[in-house]
Amino acid sequence: MKNIEILYEDDFSLIINKPAGLAVQGGKGVKSSLDQILADLRSPAPLLVHRLDKDTSGVLLTAKSREAAARFSRLIAGGKTVKQYVAVCAGCPNSEGVISDSLLIHGSLKKSETRYRVITSGKLPGGVADNSAAEFSVLELELGTGRMHQIRRHLAMNGNPILGDDKYGDFALNKKLRKEMGLKRMLLHAKRLVIKDEFNIDIRAPAPDYYAPFIPQNVKKDFYD
Repeated sequence: MKNIEILYEDDFSLIINKPAGLAVQGGKGVKSSLDQILADLRSPAPLLVHRLDKDTSGVLLTAKSREAAARFSRLIAGGKTVKQYVAVCAGCPNSEGVISDSLLIHGSLKKSETRYRVITSGKLPGGVADNSAAEFSVLELELGTGRMHQIRRHLAMNGNPILGDDKYGDFALNKKLRKEMGLKRMLLHAKRLVIKDEFNIDIRAPAPDYYAPFIPQNVKKDFYD
């Protein structure tokens, strides 16, 4: 498909590696969207089962029929799936933990849970960092709930905003990263999707190349295999 990498396909599903910068659904002001690309290239068009933010890259599940979409949705609701992400954030949180701050969703506070562990940490280049934001960490994350912008909001609330996040991030630091390192994308990637039960699917997507400056050699295998 046009500019879209297919990671896996069977009679029920089409799983793709969504590039950052592509909206999942069309709407006001959206020039190009994944659902429209799918509709143009496949008939019948695969159906979205879950969402990724426009600026998040990685594994995205679509279904080839309404029946398959309903089955996948039941598995997601029943805890039969695992969605694993990687992010590069400012600072160094504890080596692992759970962020369980409730999030305001359409005027109501909703229980939310994000689990994380630190894969590695490092120092930002001298031209970027100041004393308050000298370190960064690479995190592996899993969702306990699926709220809008949950990982981005939780990490920002935790004092560790995702690098390149232009909505919840450290705007001054992002400006330095753009100028000194050419970072133009948010560093949040949907790395892995596991669907248990009858489908038994385990799909991974390698992180985009622009993560490379933040990934030490000893952990590259986790990101580019």
